[in-house]
Amino acid sequence: MKLAEYTQYDGLGLAQLVREGEVSPRELAQTALAAIEKVNPQINAVVEIYHERIESLDEAQLGDGPFQGVPFFIKDVRGLEAGKKIEWGSKLCQGNIAKEDAHLIEMWRAAGVNNIGRTNVPEFCIAGTTENRLYGNTSTPWRQGYSAGGSSGGAAAAVTAGIVPIAHGSDAGGSIRIPASLCGCVGLKPSRGRVSMGPQYDEGSFGLSVNMVQTRTVRDTAAMLDCIGIPQPGDPFVIAQPNRPYLDEVGAATGRMNIAFSTASLTGEPIHPETAKAIEQTAKMLEDMGHRVTEDAPPYDFEQVLPHFISQWFFGYDRTLESYAQISGRAIGPDTLEPCTLAIYEAAKKMDPLSIMDAFSYFNKMRRGFGGFFQKYDIWLTPTTAQPAEPWGLYSQSLEGLSIEEYVVLTEKPVQFGIPYNLTGCPAISLPLAQTSDGLPIGVQLGARHGREDLLLRLASTLETSMPWHSRIPPFHASR
Repeated sequence: MKLAEYTQYDGLGLAQLVREGEVSPRELAQTALAAIEKVNPQINAVVEIYHERIESLDEAQLGDGPFQGVPFFIKDVRGLEAGKKIEWGSKLCQGNIAKEDAHLIEMWRAAGVNNIGRTNVPEFCIAGTTENRLYGNTSTPWRQGYSAGGSSGGAAAAVTAGIVPIAHGSDAGGSIRIPASLCGCVGLKPSRGRVSMGPQYDEGSFGLSVNMVQTRTVRDTAAMLDCIGIPQPGDPFVIAQPNRPYLDEVGAATGRMNIAFSTASLTGEPIHPETAKAIEQTAKMLEDMGHRVTEDAPPYDFEQVLPHFISQWFFGYDRTLESYAQISGRAIGPDTLEPCTLAIYEAAKKMDPLSIMDAFSYFNKMRRGFGGFFQKYDIWLTPTTAQPAEPWGLYSQSLEGLSIEEYVVLTEKPVQFGIPYNLTGCPAISLPLAQTSDGLPIGVQLGARHGREDLLLRLASTLETSMPWHSRIPPFHASR
């Protein structure tokens, strides 16, 4: 299969070719390898290739799910697959090997994907940009030297550059949606509890984090949510299950929705004018479709959110890093951690234990406020990121002399629309509906009440048809 042909298909499209005997999973893996060799030197999205799953792939071992034989990447996070490296983009964890499979890996195997490698992340997936000292920086395929976003930047860049149609992402503060916005792909953060974190964890970062994928099409996103949104043994709670498969929502009638939109800053950081214009144009498009569209936003006070967010994300982080140091046999210090990560480690050691309880209490109130907002509206439409992709070096963890508060304030301003959904547990999706005048992607975010991914996917598929993005090919792409 030629690269130009390969990149025309999404994951479901490639799997259909496999089922019809038009192409073999091994041939797809070989084509993906050719794409890596062609594009990865320019974007640095892939940090490890599993060669045994390419030339010597045992096709009989692939699951027979809807993505059978589709090349796939796992993110360098949490150690999801036994026997594979898990380094978190950090020299502290260099060479570490995961000990057991997560349920997520088991569900991906059943879905049929062929996991052929690992993608780049910022150190411990903290930053909203994929830059690290272990493997280097990842570029958005639209402009070399500009951020692919984070922390799933390697995954989003690989998908947008045509290397694979679908790749693992995770999201604790926007980490699926931010790179989807800056690279120009689809990124859904599911509701809290939708995708199992077991058996190693019950909830990631006290409920902030959730796993999903980066894709090019809404239907791939929906189909993969069907594959991995399955309750697993020992999960602490089971979220309400959908009435029908999520894939059935793609192309389904939306009905008349109540939609709020906002371009107002949540942090005081200005919104890029072309980003704001894209939200207004999307709102107008939705109004023309017959939806009730109102300018409105839920209650949100960033200055009050900030200290509680820091507590919920980083309380106990010192012990987490110390456990990694014990496993790796390396000492925590400036040779193994980047400056901002080291500052976070030192700050975590001094945190008041009661701060985490205060955070839980505050975010309970915040969830109730968002819950009331989503009683009035089905959808909240905002930018995904306040700015399009920016040059490397502005938000990386290699910055010197910043306190934990200073670093979080700096890095949250451009990605301010991400964390409300992690704090509340509500689902949100980023769609590449627009571009700047100089050709950078603009992500448009749709959010919904907890458990209503069906509404997001239904509306997203309508916008995919009305404001299509598939003809936009970045300069660094496997087909070029």
